[in-house]
Order: sequence, then structure tokens, then C-alpha cells
Amino acid sequence: MRGTLVETLIGSAVLFVAAWFLYFAYSRTEMGPVGGYQVSARFDKVGDLANGADVKISGIKIGTVTAQKLDPKTYEAVVEMGIQTDVELPEDTTAKIAASGLLGGSYVNLEPGGSEELLKSGDRISYTQGAVDLMGLLGRFIYGSTDTDGKAPSEDAAPAAPSAEEAIP
Repeated sequence: MRGTLVETLIGSAVLFVAAWFLYFAYSRTEMGPVGGYQVSARFDKVGDLANGADVKISGIKIGTVTAQKLDPKTYEAVVEMGIQTDVELPEDTTAKIAASGLLGGSYVNLEPGGSEELLKSGDRISYTQGAVDLMGLLGRFIYGSTDTDGKAPSEDAAPAAPSAEEAIP
């Protein structure tokens, strides 16, 4: 019976330390949601952007992605973001989905414009650029460029029209 009590106390101490570590890590790494106002943006593709991803300006986290949904009429991805209240965004701000690295996740990079008008809660960022398909670009680099129909350019294709300098005798 005495051994069971000691094991229970040690187990409780381990659980307490683990809970304290998780709380400490969560509060110090800014992984929590950012309070503030909500804005949205429409993208043609979002890649591997996830809810909870960072929203950054100049590499500094100023918000988080709070929701994503598909607009059934336009088939665009609608991304909703929570932005810190102390960060005021001009209405001509641009949003771009950027990669943290080749193996890292994605985040939303904002570039403020020069407009005097500011975005308010519920407004939409109009100027956007979707995610870049890194694997597609890498494949095109490795296997060479292709025509629009997916075939490599052939050598027996019709020659290009002569330039103006070649046409003059």
C-alpha cells in the first residue's frame, strides 16, 4: 500500500510539471489567438495554409488565421484573419500567402498600402496573391519547360519569323 501512495505522488508531480511546461510554452511562443478586429481576403489557392497560421507584416506576427471557407459561387478561398487592435491597416493593403521554407508551413504576409482610409472589422482585403506551388515550380525546373499542352517543345516545329534585322538584305 505504501508503494502505491509513493507512485501516485510521483505521478501527480510529473503531471503537474508537464501541465506547467505546456502552459509556459503556450504563453511564451505567441501561439495563441490574437484578439482584435477581423478582416478577410479571397485567394485563388491557399496551399497548405492552416487555421491558426500567422499573419505577419515585415516578419512580425500581428494576427492569426481564424477561419477558411470556399465561396461556392466563385470557387475562391475566403480566409478570415484576426488582427491586433494596435495595428491599423490601410484599405489598399495587399495579402500574400508565403511559405516559411521548403518544408515549413504557410503564413499570410501583409504589405500595407498608402491609403488614408483604414480597414475596419469585417472589411475585406481586395489585393491578394495566392500560394505558389513550389513542387510544380521544382518539377518544371528539373524536367525543363513545357508547352501549354504539357509537351516538350519539339525540334521540328515551324521556325520563328525572321526579325527585322534578318529580313533587310
